[in-house]
Amino acid sequence: MSGQNRFVSPFHRPQSLAAAAPAGKAKLTHPGKAILAGGIAGGIEICITFPTEYVKTQLQLDEKANPPKYRGIVDCVKQTVNGHGVRGLYRGLSSLLYGSIPKAAVRFGVFEFLSNKMRDETGKLDSKRGFFCGLGAGVAEAVFVVCPMETVKVKFIHDQTSANPKYKGFFHGVREIIRAEGLKGTYQGLTATVLKQGSNQAIRFYVMTSLRNWYKGDDPNKTINPLITGLFGAVAGAASVFGNTPLDVIKTRMQGLEAHKYKNTLDCAVKIMRHEGPMAFYKGTVPRLGRVCMDVAIVFIIYEEVVKVLNIVWKTD
Repeated sequence: MSGQNRFVSPFHRPQSLAAAAPAGKAKLTHPGKAILAGGIAGGIEICITFPTEYVKTQLQLDEKANPPKYRGIVDCVKQTVNGHGVRGLYRGLSSLLYGSIPKAAVRFGVFEFLSNKMRDETGKLDSKRGFFCGLGAGVAEAVFVVCPMETVKVKFIHDQTSANPKYKGFFHGVREIIRAEGLKGTYQGLTATVLKQGSNQAIRFYVMTSLRNWYKGDDPNKTINPLITGLFGAVAGAASVFGNTPLDVIKTRMQGLEAHKYKNTLDCAVKIMRHEGPMAFYKGTVPRLGRVCMDVAIVFIIYEEVVKVLNIVWKTD
């Protein structure tokens, strides 16, 4: 019987091996590798998940004051496909794609830069420090990439719902927005975006760091199966959705074509509560949950796998 193969769960950690030999110092990821791997992961991920982002944004912009144009997720997809074809679900992709690559690059680059400074003598990053590294990464991506990118994306999607769409493409849309509103027009909702992205990445990296540390146990260099990385990423994504969907709703309203109705982020929150009730802060939660879980899982899987390849071809030690 001793010669028979036994199935070993990917979650299994052999305690005897961990105790028998001292674990080495954890290998650090060079920020340059993180920037490159993050950009590749971000570009691939957004091409896969954009339709759910489109539906989420449409439902959030479908304010009760108008009466609602859509009866739900399925109806939104049906009306979009009937009116604009399947390509309609990808309207605004270019603006998001141009931003997704640098967004993920900045996020992972800043996270690895900060985490390399905050690890202990064995190279381990505890979950609390992972939280603050994620917070820093989220704020950086919000200021340098996400706010202008999201503003343009939301205006594109909102423009499609008007009787006479005025934006012909990404660069034309950016040019028209800056011409009409100045550079400030691409930075609407900055406060809400910083709060949303900061809390988003703080929650995600906190959860990912906690799960990774649990899985690796006493061996900081233990390899994690890509499927396990994806599972951990999906859990981290779900945690961030339930933690900050209200901020996402406020941010979307502040960046829409009717953003002029709100004086600032606080005024937007107050008006939503007063006119639509607390449940309005959770509009689009279901499509966002599906997108974000898939988004975070895909990004972390691709990121980790690209880093493994870069460690082979790009020596930084």
